[in-house]
Amino acid sequence: MASLFRPPLLISLAFAFFVLGSSSSEESTLLAFKSSIDDLTNSLSNWVSSSSSPIHFCNWTGISCVSSSSPSSLSVSAINLQGLNLSGEISSSICELPRLVHLNLADNQFNQPIPLHLSQCSSLETLNLSNNLIWGTIPDQISLFRSLIVLDFAKNHIEGKIPEGIGALKNLQVLNLRSNLISGRVPSVIFHNLTELTVLDLSENSYLMSDIPNEIGKLVKLQELWLQSSGFHGEIPSSLLDLSSLSVLDLSQNNLTGKLPEMMGSSLNNLVFFDVSVNKLMGSFPNGFCSGKSLVSLSVHTNFFTGTLPDSLNKCLNLERFEVQNNGFSGDFPKSLWSLPKIKLIRAENNGFSGEIPESISMAAHLEQVQLDNNSFSSKIPRGLGSIRSLYRFSASLNLFYGELPSNFCDSPLMSIINLSHNSLSGRIPELKNCKKLVSLSLAGNSFTGVIPTSLADLPVLTYLDLSDNNLTGSIPRGLENLKLALFNVSFNQLSGAVPFSLISGLPASFLQGNPDLCGPGLQTPCSQGHPTNHVSGLKKMTCALISIACVLGVLSLAAGFVLYYRSFKSKSRVDNWHSVYFYPLRISEHELIMGMNEKTAQGHGGAFGQVFVLSLPSRELIAVKKLVNFGSRSWKSLKVEVETLAKIRHKNIIKFLGFCYSDDAIFLIYEFLHRRSLADLICRNDSCLNWNVRLRIAIEVAQGLAYLHRDCVPHLLHRNVKSSNILLDADFVPKLTDFALHHIVGESAFHSTVASESAHSCYIAPEYKYNKKATAQMDVYSFGVVLLELVTGRQAERSESTDSLDVVQWVRRKVNLANGASQVLDPSVSEQSQRQMLEALDIALQCTSMMPEKRPSMLEVAKALQLIDSTTNLHDVASSAAEDESVSS
Repeated sequence: MASLFRPPLLISLAFAFFVLGSSSSEESTLLAFKSSIDDLTNSLSNWVSSSSSPIHFCNWTGISCVSSSSPSSLSVSAINLQGLNLSGEISSSICELPRLVHLNLADNQFNQPIPLHLSQCSSLETLNLSNNLIWGTIPDQISLFRSLIVLDFAKNHIEGKIPEGIGALKNLQVLNLRSNLISGRVPSVIFHNLTELTVLDLSENSYLMSDIPNEIGKLVKLQELWLQSSGFHGEIPSSLLDLSSLSVLDLSQNNLTGKLPEMMGSSLNNLVFFDVSVNKLMGSFPNGFCSGKSLVSLSVHTNFFTGTLPDSLNKCLNLERFEVQNNGFSGDFPKSLWSLPKIKLIRAENNGFSGEIPESISMAAHLEQVQLDNNSFSSKIPRGLGSIRSLYRFSASLNLFYGELPSNFCDSPLMSIINLSHNSLSGRIPELKNCKKLVSLSLAGNSFTGVIPTSLADLPVLTYLDLSDNNLTGSIPRGLENLKLALFNVSFNQLSGAVPFSLISGLPASFLQGNPDLCGPGLQTPCSQGHPTNHVSGLKKMTCALISIACVLGVLSLAAGFVLYYRSFKSKSRVDNWHSVYFYPLRISEHELIMGMNEKTAQGHGGAFGQVFVLSLPSRELIAVKKLVNFGSRSWKSLKVEVETLAKIRHKNIIKFLGFCYSDDAIFLIYEFLHRRSLADLICRNDSCLNWNVRLRIAIEVAQGLAYLHRDCVPHLLHRNVKSSNILLDADFVPKLTDFALHHIVGESAFHSTVASESAHSCYIAPEYKYNKKATAQMDVYSFGVVLLELVTGRQAERSESTDSLDVVQWVRRKVNLANGASQVLDPSVSEQSQRQMLEALDIALQCTSMMPEKRPSMLEVAKALQLIDSTTNLHDVASSAAEDESVSS
């Protein structure tokens, strides 16, 4: 009987060995793949061989499995290692996984050409290598990926033309080549066989020079077409009307000309997102939009459209964003748009619209932003406007609005910007008590009467106040001097009485002129004796006395500090528990490093986070050592990981970390030494004034360095301490950012406490930091804008002279509001031939330092805009040189 059971037993054993062998093979394949990868953050630490379970690898990070030949057998079907800071080589060993369908290596640092050897993965359907450092061209051999359904190479450094071989991928549903360096013309032949395509993204390839191929209209399954910010030109092909499944159409920021196809709105019934802004399109806007009632965002701004808007827009019940600004539209603005239930944004400035804002605007309960400047609207401001609790911006200057302002017009708790200047409004200005977030109020050029509301002094973040060219009477409320106003303009009214001293200091006379009954120091009419201005004088004397006392105490504290520092320094030199990591062969011991830091090697007064010392190595090379004096308790292991992450950053405009030392009570960061020191030391120093070309190159490269931290560095980083003293220059004036991402080293709480001590008086810190401590890229943009203002004006950001204590941001904002004020802020030491480029850079700086974070451009956009200035400068120089050569030859 026993012999009867031997064959089944043998079969079972054989099957078990088969399962174990198959599992062991897949485990070995994965481990071989791991061996080719540099795992800097140890994200794949659980990829470890184990004999306890044959299929334990299915629980490894990023691995998904499916059933194989039997219920007890699993095979790898997907590898998702997105955003794990991986680098090294993408090995073809994973193609030995027979059921591998999805491979996602996005958001890492793989630095190599397109890995064509992955075409050996016969079952591969998804290949996502987006946001890496993949470079080179797309070869025709891309056609070898026959089974691909998703091909995503977005955000890499791929260059050259799109090969025709890509058209052989007949199963492809998603093709994403966004944000690369692809050039030339898009070959129409590639679309003949891509009939399954649902997503096509060729956007942000500025070197493309192509029309939009007609053949795209044959991709009847296409749902998303992204072509924005590339080099497309010519007319929009009417074949796009056949894309009945299309939900996204973005053709913005190209060089498209001609008209919109007449049936575009009615044919594309499933359209959700439509953007053709910033082109050269003309003609009237086609009827039939929203026939499918699915449209959420409609943007046609910055073109040459004319005529009226179609009545069909009242069917856009899901519309949230409506942007038609900077065109030539005319006629009545559609009333129905004001009461759409989901509308959030209406922008129609710089057109010829007429009509009114109806009371039904109160039905737009989600409305956030309205901009109608420079049109011909004529009506009263509706009371319904004040009932919208989500509204944060209402701008309608240069129109024909009339009548009194409703008392609730600023009742939205989110209201930040109100601009109703240059209309025909009259009556008294209502008391503003509910809009505590109001930053800017401009009511200039109307016919307001009565007094300036005292409640303005209770608005804590009010920064811009322009009430000029009205008929206001009474005195200027004294409480206004408690606000940090960058702009205060009450000129050409009928005001009287004493002007609070702080509102006179630093303000151009034009902001108070036209009020002959105003008096105060520096004004045409001095105040009579016994007036409160004497109180101001007393305050000044008291202030001087307090400053003198503070100076004495400061000297004593400084002396005591030096004694304590010296004692602590001597004791630290005897401490043995130092840890150090050198990323370069420095050949210097911790003891030599510590003993070398003294008064002779100290540079300046040190930054916010500690003193900097310059030491000479045995090789006679110089290094910079920053001693961090304000840091939280960090373990050696966590500190090492953070510093090593920062040290791996490689960019020509970011300082190199050479190493660091650490003990229980000190951190020393070691950097490369740059001989020209900081930009702050060179901004129009009397003996070394940088010319404009050098300044522009510095601005471009600093912007590129910040853009790299924000966008290309993995993980993405914020600088959080951008200022001219943290921009160092090498011998060729190449700038390098230092002191970046220090919060990773000193700890978040220590970083916050240090920044908080600076924020009250530093103009580099964005204004929203007062009420939002969460760091954002927009805050870095603001700080860069301040640096750019320094480069344009030749004026240091923060000045302490008693004659002119305004920081550069306040000074520029006040100047540019005057006639020809923009040209007055340019550094007079720079050649007049550079003024045009300087004015363009000034405009970028003002955008960067916008009070509204969402209005600031990204650092990538800033870098591109500055590069455009530089390229036009070079073209101008070439043209001038050619003209001179022609003149000489003739």
